[in-house]
Amino acid sequence: MVNKEFIYLLEELTALPVETEWIEFKMGKGCISDEQIGEYISAMSNGATVKNKPYGYLIWGIEDNSHIIKGTNFTFINAKHGGNQDLELFLHTYLYPKINFEIFEFEYQSKHIVLLRIPAAKGEPTNFQKKPYIRIGSNKTDLRNFPDYMRIIYNSQEDWSSKIVINASFGDLDAEAIATAKQKYKEKNIHETFYKYIDDWSDEVLLDKMKITKDGKITNAALILLGKPESSHNLLPFVAQITWKLDTEEKAYQHFGMPLFLEVNNVLAKIRNVLYKFFPDNRLVSVEVPKYDPEVILEAMNNCIAHQDYWRHGRIVVTEKINKLIFESCGGFYEGSADDYSSGEKTPQNYRNRWLVEAMVNLGMIDSLGYGIHKMVNSQRSRYFPLPDYSKSTTDEVILEIYGHAIDENYSKMLIEKNDEMTLTEVVLLDKVQKKQSINDEAAKLLKNKKLIEGRKPNFFVASHIAKITGNKADYIKNRGFKDEHYKQMIVNFISQYSQASKQDIDKLILDILPDILDKQQRENKVRNLLYALHKRDKLIVNKGTNRNPIWVLSLSKTRKN
Repeated sequence: MVNKEFIYLLEELTALPVETEWIEFKMGKGCISDEQIGEYISAMSNGATVKNKPYGYLIWGIEDNSHIIKGTNFTFINAKHGGNQDLELFLHTYLYPKINFEIFEFEYQSKHIVLLRIPAAKGEPTNFQKKPYIRIGSNKTDLRNFPDYMRIIYNSQEDWSSKIVINASFGDLDAEAIATAKQKYKEKNIHETFYKYIDDWSDEVLLDKMKITKDGKITNAALILLGKPESSHNLLPFVAQITWKLDTEEKAYQHFGMPLFLEVNNVLAKIRNVLYKFFPDNRLVSVEVPKYDPEVILEAMNNCIAHQDYWRHGRIVVTEKINKLIFESCGGFYEGSADDYSSGEKTPQNYRNRWLVEAMVNLGMIDSLGYGIHKMVNSQRSRYFPLPDYSKSTTDEVILEIYGHAIDENYSKMLIEKNDEMTLTEVVLLDKVQKKQSINDEAAKLLKNKKLIEGRKPNFFVASHIAKITGNKADYIKNRGFKDEHYKQMIVNFISQYSQASKQDIDKLILDILPDILDKQQRENKVRNLLYALHKRDKLIVNKGTNRNPIWVLSLSKTRKN
């Protein structure tokens, strides 16, 4: 890793809202003993596996609660255990199985940082001094007290989807699903030399070729995709089921089970898909688009099936609301995050259910190169809707929201009128702005240089020239507000006219005309900052009351000038 990569990694880890099972922050060496370092290495290694992360991290130089980067005087490379033994050698001696944790020491804005990158446990827990650890909340504790986590770690090298179901046979597979699978396989391989022989293959040969069964034996993947509904008991306690919920003014639900290869189309048929109209300012007629792209819905459901953590014994849930669809599946992103795949440039190296993924690729249900999210992004963009949103996902669950109408009409109209002029990166960032999600300083600079946004961090909004395009000038002014000097002059003029002003007077004068984008607390802070500037910096007013009940009057110097 080069220093720039360290910087990005450190900023990414400290930006997380709380420490997790796979990250631990410390300030100096004095707050942790050598033995505790070994215990944390064990806990971070095991926690990384539980949370599907390739590495855990133990970092010195970060304040525990605030995540402020302060630096440390500790240097790991020269550290000794017991006065003469290298600390690194001591830790390796008592870690089992042997794991190759790496030590990185670097400077972040002139602050010294020590970072241990710890590989996730594979196949068995990482022990220190013959004991495995895990972090639960803020406590490091004995992993053996948590059998569910132990099971995840012991099964971490197994692909559950590829395992043979001992009591299942081809009689447990659905004939229509197999026939449809054969047709899809033929369509996918029409140019292959073996195409002309496919019709002559037996079901056993066909499904082996498609990597659905193994040597004529039924796998968990085969049951999930092609199994008869009445054969679901062969999967127990695991679940292969999609639940559709209607959560609008009407309420309804329905469960869809095996074979999921066919049932995804039945879920799709339940979802109401009407036309949505936009009225762009530069066109004489409205633009009509379907509320949802059927391919996006299928892509989302198929991704849930492919990447679900079946060890958690949960079902996939598709919730239909008035304005969006919500897809929920067990298990966090197995490799990377949703943002990594938006551009279509990242190809995943690892899969939670590799056998199932390959079977679904051969059935034409998904793409194995990581283009699925990219395709959904482009579809939503082409229909002028908000982009797919994974922001509510956690390390335990993937939550995808697909919007069926506009959040901000200005954003949608801008896509209609300026789509060809904007890069995908700009569209993705503007989508975050319209959803009131945070963007980093570099992204804000990019959008500001393009004159696409205005405002101050974190309250960015659509820029004025776009407001003119979309005919929403009033909202723009309400969001932008006036410059500070305007508000300050209003306060001075009030005091000049009435000789004094109480806190209540100034609140009535200023609060209601501050930008609509500010919440109540931000408005109150704004008024307080204006008064502080007038008093301390400009020296135009003074407080003749108390701190709790101020009475503001003009300063003597101001009075003399007048």
